[in-house]
Amino acid sequence: MSNDSKLIIVSGLSGSGKSVALHVLEDLGYNSIDNMPAGLLRSLVVELRRTGDPSTAKIAVGVDARNRKQDLESFPALLAELRKDQIEIDLLFLQASDDVLLQRYSETRRRHPLADDTTELRGAIARERELLGEIINSADLIIDTTRTSIYELAELIRQRVDLRPSDRLSVLIESFGFKHGIPSDADFVFDLRCLPNPYWTAELRPLTGQHTEVAEFLDSQESFTRMYEDILKFLKAWIPEYVAVDRSYLTVALGCTGGQHRSVYMTEKLAAALRGIHEPVLTRHNELGPHSPQSA
Repeated sequence: MSNDSKLIIVSGLSGSGKSVALHVLEDLGYNSIDNMPAGLLRSLVVELRRTGDPSTAKIAVGVDARNRKQDLESFPALLAELRKDQIEIDLLFLQASDDVLLQRYSETRRRHPLADDTTELRGAIARERELLGEIINSADLIIDTTRTSIYELAELIRQRVDLRPSDRLSVLIESFGFKHGIPSDADFVFDLRCLPNPYWTAELRPLTGQHTEVAEFLDSQESFTRMYEDILKFLKAWIPEYVAVDRSYLTVALGCTGGQHRSVYMTEKLAAALRGIHEPVLTRHNELGPHSPQSA
C-alpha cells in the first residue's frame, strides 16, 4: 500500500445499504472486506504497505456495530493515526429512517445483528445508532438512503467517491420537498418556500424546474434572483474555507414545498455558476423520478 493508496471505510446502520456500497466499490476495482474488526485496521494497513502490491492500492472495508464497544469508541483516534501516515481515507456512513429500516427488514425477513430474544427490532435499531455515534461524528460523507434506490446509491458512490480527485472537495447540490422531509445528509439547508411558486400557474404545474418554461418564470421573479445571488455569494465565500481545512465533501440542500419546481431550478442554476470556479460540483433531485426505498 503506497502513499497514494486509498482506503474507503463503509459504515452505517444495518439495512441502509452498506453491502450494496461495498459491492459497488468492488465493481469499481476496490478490494472489499466486509465486517472488518476496527481494531485490525492498523494491522491491515501495515501489511498492505509491507507487500507493496499495486493491486491492493484501493481498499474498501465495512465496519459496523458488531465490533467491540471499546473499538467503536476509540475509532476517531484510530482514524486520526491512520491519516497521519499520509493514507487517503474516506469514511462513508449510510443511514435511513427507522420506518424505512423496519420496512426493509419486514420485507426481507432478515434478522437484525443486534436483535435477540430480549430486544425487538426497533430497539435494536436504536441501540445500533447509539453504538455507531462516534463513527457518524467522524464521517466524511453521510448518505441517507431513505428514498434512494440501489441504482441511485451506486451512481452516488461512483460520482462522489470513486471519481473525486484526490485532495478535492466534492460539492453536491440537491433539491428536495419539505413535505417529504429534510435530507439528513445536508451540511447547509436553504428554504425556498417564500418564493413565487410555479405550481399555482396551471400550464407550469405538470412541469419541473428542468423545463425552460419554469426557468423563465422564476428568472422573471425579482425575489428569486435576489435569493439566487445571496446563496451563490454565500457558497462562493465558504467553499474555499472548506477546501482550506481539507474537507472532502460538502452537501447543500435546497427545499421548496414539493421539490419539483423552485428547488430544482435553483439547484441547476447554482451548480452551473459554481462549476466556473470549482470542480467537482454535482446535482441531485430527490423528488424527481421514481424512488425505491426498500431496495437500497
